[in-house]
Amino acid sequence: MKIKQIIIAGTLLVSVASFAQKDELKALKKIYAKDEIKGDDLAEYKSLVNKVQPLAVEEGDKVYANFYKCMIPVLESNAIDKTMTPLQIQMQLAKLVSPNAITDLATGLNATLDYEKKTGKKIQTDEINETITSFKPDLMNYAVALGNQKKYKEAAEVLYSIYQLDKKDLETLYYAANYAVEGLDYDKALTYYKELKAANYTGEGTLYYAKNKATGTDESFPLKDSRDNLVRLGTHILPREEKIPSKKGEIVRNIALILIQQGKTDEATGAISEARKENPNDVGLITSQADIYLKANDIVNYQKLINEALEKNPNDPDLIFNLGVTSSNAGKLEDAEKYYRKVIELKPTYIDAYTNLADLILKPDAKIVEEMNKLTTSEKDNKKYEALKVERKKLFNKAMPILEKAHELDSKNEVIKSNLKSVYSFLELMDKTKALKEEK
Repeated sequence: MKIKQIIIAGTLLVSVASFAQKDELKALKKIYAKDEIKGDDLAEYKSLVNKVQPLAVEEGDKVYANFYKCMIPVLESNAIDKTMTPLQIQMQLAKLVSPNAITDLATGLNATLDYEKKTGKKIQTDEINETITSFKPDLMNYAVALGNQKKYKEAAEVLYSIYQLDKKDLETLYYAANYAVEGLDYDKALTYYKELKAANYTGEGTLYYAKNKATGTDESFPLKDSRDNLVRLGTHILPREEKIPSKKGEIVRNIALILIQQGKTDEATGAISEARKENPNDVGLITSQADIYLKANDIVNYQKLINEALEKNPNDPDLIFNLGVTSSNAGKLEDAEKYYRKVIELKPTYIDAYTNLADLILKPDAKIVEEMNKLTTSEKDNKKYEALKVERKKLFNKAMPILEKAHELDSKNEVIKSNLKSVYSFLELMDKTKALKEEK
């Protein structure tokens, strides 16, 4: 008898809790339905959320309790005094928003959308879609701000949460992956890149540009009609278009490079090989596969693939520059010089080609100096010393115009300036040395 009484008492407690929970959910729904929620209403709303969450038992009640909780930062941001200055508003938002809050928001809203799709009752669906549309630009700006502060992992987390709110926006997922790489969070980056690959994301498109007559600057437009309308109105001139190349090769390459970083070379090679079967003429994939061989120090296969890429794109300065680097590393200095000079011919502003070419020309100098230091003061060695000095002078004279051009292109580069100063000093060009020292 006593046991029965205990069970009945327990049942009554559950019933009371259930009724309390239903009442609090109704109260929450009532406050949430208001056009404006601030002050006492907001305080009561937050208090009810704290009360109802531990009491929720049924699936629907749990979903909506969590929905009301995850919306707190949104309601708090809506309650900010809009008469404040933009800077003050931004500072207030910074206190309310965090990567965790945005992740919770995405999780809560998606759970609610999934539940309402399953039940067929769209209670909050329209409201949620409006919230996503309304707050997405602010959340994107927040992610960019985190990136600018070098908080790359947090920026990636925010961008991924934004993507979770809008699964059609694969570009946001792409940037989340890039930020994850910047933040050295390779596990998440790999997950994001694989998701992009599975969705067959290429990132291809067209950007539409026109010059603003008032400011004189080029402006980009996502839609051709938007650009053309302004051109017709006469506010913009000189319309042009720019193709956005496919990012597919880059994505597969990054998957492969992360797998190599994780010691999964076979899986990385397989990922590239699979992609190349589908796109055998994709230069990006060819260079991605070449990168794997380079990482593995397989110079023969690396150069073979780079040459294959060059056959398809013979005037790509980056490809030719990479051939110069690997040729130099393999001790093929004549080939390396040929490649660097070809880069400069194709792209006269390619600074790295100038600096690498100058280093290449001066490479024998260390051996010459070593040989000079071994010589004695005998007449025979003195003659050899003078001959070696002439040889050094030829090297420095050959490297000088190349370093001068590099300095002209980047006068703030201290490494270039230091190397040029050494050349001037050896050649006893005191006026040039003095002028270089006096540069600010």
